[in-house]
Amino acid sequence: MCELLGMSANVPTDIRFSFAGLARRGGETGPHADGWGISFYDGRTCRSFHEPEPSSRSQLARLLRDMPIKSRIVVAHVRKANRGRVSLENTHPFARELWGRRWTFAHNGQLKGVKRLPLGGFMPIGSTDSEHAFCWMLGRLQARYKALPRPETLDRAVADLAGELHALGVFNMLLTDSRTLYAHCGKRLCYLTRCAPFGKATLIDEDWQVDFAQETTEHDVVTVIATQALTRDECWTDLARGDVLTLRDGAVRLLRPANLA
Repeated sequence: MCELLGMSANVPTDIRFSFAGLARRGGETGPHADGWGISFYDGRTCRSFHEPEPSSRSQLARLLRDMPIKSRIVVAHVRKANRGRVSLENTHPFARELWGRRWTFAHNGQLKGVKRLPLGGFMPIGSTDSEHAFCWMLGRLQARYKALPRPETLDRAVADLAGELHALGVFNMLLTDSRTLYAHCGKRLCYLTRCAPFGKATLIDEDWQVDFAQETTEHDVVTVIATQALTRDECWTDLARGDVLTLRDGAVRLLRPANLA
């Protein structure tokens, strides 16, 4: 299984602390040594970095850990390959353009029979079931809406599509259209929201502690979502299987797909 990391914030925020913990799990404190990637959003598009090698030994990952790129939405992934060879084209997160926005998707788990689902105008570059699922979701959305729908309408549509994929196996997912970060729990995901009054946090996988009271203002709201808790001294909330979260400006809303309601 791979591991996911996402962030939604109401102000541009640097994710170096959380990414440092995730990167260690890419081949050092965890077995996810088959590639890594991260996307930092800036408006409708993003800066993305990928490598088909362990993040724990990557000079690029080390550079990003030391570089305070601030963003309001981030999606990251460390890979343990089970379908599709270890290669750049199979390294998450995947991205496509739809309705003039850059969409980004990362997944862990296995989806039995997903490649039998018909695709529309989006085609995979690599050979993973994850990228096929992403292309299928975007094709369904494009066929349903001629232009970008209102956030609340898109929330329901994404939740329903995630529910269909959930029926095929384990579908832990992060997806964003640059406005909203969506998360679906197929087996394991957890999250926490940091807001005033801020406190200290210590990584599980590295000897690094941050006092967020010194790094933030009283108006900041930052939600981090991950496969497993990244810090040892904060309260993470576990999601149930089938849960869908929408995260906008750090605020969290819990949905459930119609077929699981």
